[in-house]
Amino acid sequence: MDQPVLDCLIVGGGPAGLTAAIYLSRYHLDILVIDGGKSRASWIPTSHNHAGFPKGIHGSDLLDRMKEQARLYGTRIEEGQVTRIDKCDDGTFEAEWGSGPFRAKTVLLATGVTNRRPPMDEELHDAAMAEGLIRYCPICDGYEVTDKKVGVLGNAERGPAEAIFLRSYTADVTLIEPDGPLALTSEDRERLRRADVKMIDGPVSVIEPGEGEIHVETPSGCLSFASIYPALGSDVHNNLAKMLGANLSSDDCVVVDDHQRTSVPGLYAAGDVVKGLDQISHAMGEGGVASTTIRNDLCKETPLYRAPASSMENAEEGS
Repeated sequence: MDQPVLDCLIVGGGPAGLTAAIYLSRYHLDILVIDGGKSRASWIPTSHNHAGFPKGIHGSDLLDRMKEQARLYGTRIEEGQVTRIDKCDDGTFEAEWGSGPFRAKTVLLATGVTNRRPPMDEELHDAAMAEGLIRYCPICDGYEVTDKKVGVLGNAERGPAEAIFLRSYTADVTLIEPDGPLALTSEDRERLRRADVKMIDGPVSVIEPGEGEIHVETPSGCLSFASIYPALGSDVHNNLAKMLGANLSSDDCVVVDDHQRTSVPGLYAAGDVVKGLDQISHAMGEGGVASTTIRNDLCKETPLYRAPASSMENAEEGS
């Protein structure tokens, strides 16, 4: 391999990875972002709680702006999926994707998670999301369902908490078990009853978007809602962390310290792959912390002193 060793390889082009890229490039470090193109932020039709955008911003537009800003400072961003990553004997990392293997002194995993979707056609699902008929984050957009009729598709593990959270936005919340009868504890059933949350047994046979509402077919009949919230959990993209032997939590998230370091020296993680709020602002904050930690840890190995401008100009003229 004749290419130079990167200062940092960032795996993931969502808010955490791109924030880190902006910071690291402005630290004059040689970095590369590998973006699989599956950031959950791209799902967002319009984010209204991201500071600085009073009229809201589409998730994909936000990502495009972040990529433009990162490239402005020299960040290279490639589309691809990292399929293998190893730690070399000299402490560097070797990662491989479509463009071949690259080596880096450090790696930042910003690989995120994927929400589990309800059983329905993918195109119908995405169209319903674009219309706000399906929503995944009541923290982000509960405000948008204020005083509207809302359904929560969730089991006993996740459904009650989400339904009760949404009760602070609307008095009309229904919890539906998508796979069969609601197997609730007596405590959860009483909490839901006190919150006036309606409880409906499944299984759900059909989810059909309509004009301004979405229909859910249950054994009790067809129910219509302004929006439904699937509370079905998520899958953490932790395969690369596992390859490197990083510690994982009981819910499969990558364990980090207060500065986003994992248990593997030189490996860092930020964003939804680390247990957090599933919020863009939180992911961006972790990206900023991780990038500064990476810069400072690299500096402990080799001081990052800037050469005088005159010597740099002479080197450029001679090349």
